[in-house]
Amino acid sequence: MDRQALLRAIKSAAYLEGDFVTRAGNKTSYYIDKYLFETDPSILGPLADFLVPLLPPLDSFDRLAAPELGAVSIAAVLSVRCNKPFVIVKKQTKDYGTQRLIEGRFSPGDRMVIIEDILTTGGAALRALDVLRQQGVSVSHIVGVINREEGAFDNIVAQNVVPSALFSKTDLQSC
Repeated sequence: MDRQALLRAIKSAAYLEGDFVTRAGNKTSYYIDKYLFETDPSILGPLADFLVPLLPPLDSFDRLAAPELGAVSIAAVLSVRCNKPFVIVKKQTKDYGTQRLIEGRFSPGDRMVIIEDILTTGGAALRALDVLRQQGVSVSHIVGVINREEGAFDNIVAQNVVPSALFSKTDLQSC
């Protein structure tokens, strides 16, 4: 599958028009139902193949990180593709089990790349960044699938992290 075919597949599977509210609370006339493409193996495999080149050099980081829940399937497939373990950054601790905010093996001093699905303002990725930094982890890049072009890149750069995305809102709406 080439890049344009992947974009068309994502749009066909997950691009909805109507009246919606984003996670950031903004009204929008379109919505990308990420679970509709993130759970489809015919999209997920090629998606990982196109995301790998957006990662920094593999020897420059130790692990991938994914905010719960949306980016987890993407991080899992990328983990297999680039042979890097990943961690899941949870939204909140549970009142049972380990009660950790980060699931998976890591150590303070690890270098990570955050994987995200949809970047709107960057809120979920930046929250994950904060949690990881509090644990002594350094994050160099946040790599998304789609940049909605609503401030995420500026917000990420303000945290001294490099943002990138495979596709943009412009790409999605013009295909």
